[in-house]
Amino acid sequence: MTDIVRVGVVGAGNISHNAHLPAYKSVTNAKVVAICDLDIERAKKAAEDFDIPHYYDSVTEMLANEDIDAVDICTWNNAHAPVAIEAANAGKHVICEKPLTVSVENAEKIAAAIKANGVKFMLAVPGRFGNKNQYIRKMLDSGELGEVYFGKTAYVRRRGTPYGWFTDKKTSGGGPIIDIGIHGIDAAWYLMGNPKPVRISAQISNRIGDYQTKGVDRWIGTKCPDNRFDTEDSGCGVIHFENGACLMFEASWAINGPAHSDTLICGTKAGVSLDPFKVYGERNGYLSDDAITMNDNNRFASELTHFYDCVLNDKEPIYPIEQAILMQKMLNGIYESAEKGKEVEIV
Repeated sequence: MTDIVRVGVVGAGNISHNAHLPAYKSVTNAKVVAICDLDIERAKKAAEDFDIPHYYDSVTEMLANEDIDAVDICTWNNAHAPVAIEAANAGKHVICEKPLTVSVENAEKIAAAIKANGVKFMLAVPGRFGNKNQYIRKMLDSGELGEVYFGKTAYVRRRGTPYGWFTDKKTSGGGPIIDIGIHGIDAAWYLMGNPKPVRISAQISNRIGDYQTKGVDRWIGTKCPDNRFDTEDSGCGVIHFENGACLMFEASWAINGPAHSDTLICGTKAGVSLDPFKVYGERNGYLSDDAITMNDNNRFASELTHFYDCVLNDKEPIYPIEQAILMQKMLNGIYESAEKGKEVEIV
């Protein structure tokens, strides 16, 4: 391998066209050499828009291209597992958009393929690569926060349910919990030090459904084969960890309440919130709220650069397959708890 990782992108939809492909313009250690999509015309359009030499409508054909070192998966959720497994079996390194897949069983199959073929893997959750998140994680690792024992996070839209495959549970694996809630849950979990989850109590609701509210925008996703509308529109709960810490979460696409997105973690020495970006502690024996001013960065470019640096220099990615499986267990545990109407254990 040269000092540039040659990448094949699978999926030319919204997250690919609006986030990953533009970010590659700022990535100096990787180059997209091929793109694949079920819709060959969409793959062709992406290739033209982003100056990609080759385009395909078959993953198998694209993987046969010997110039590809790694695969960037940007498909709908239930395609993550088959694409990741095929890519790993072809000896390609894998970076996969969140969530890892739609079930723990599929997550473990991906992990088995990654390990059997000795390739690198990273789950792509851009929040981990934000300047603020990285700063707080350094505070945690240095002991500045003390023992972190509590967190809470929310990603709440008042009206923001997408169209297309997002609301088809067979294709997506779930609604706002697995789509946007994962951003907040993962941010808090990462800033808490990624403790092992042991049990979850959660509730979901689909009481609003496919609303007809005027004057609001809705994300337009690709239609899938069944294109049903059978996901939740909101959910909340508590995740308990092996070290005694807990995390409260809420997420919604549609709820009759104010939209907000915020994350807070609390330790024995200090606490930190992401929005607003403040440190809550004591100074000279008095309570203090320290506001920190920090510019944001291109999180997608940062996560891609990090992963390809790991590929080139044989490093462990920030979001390895083991953590991706634990996140999958948390997501599926939320739905299991809601379905059973009781707390469930994570094993």
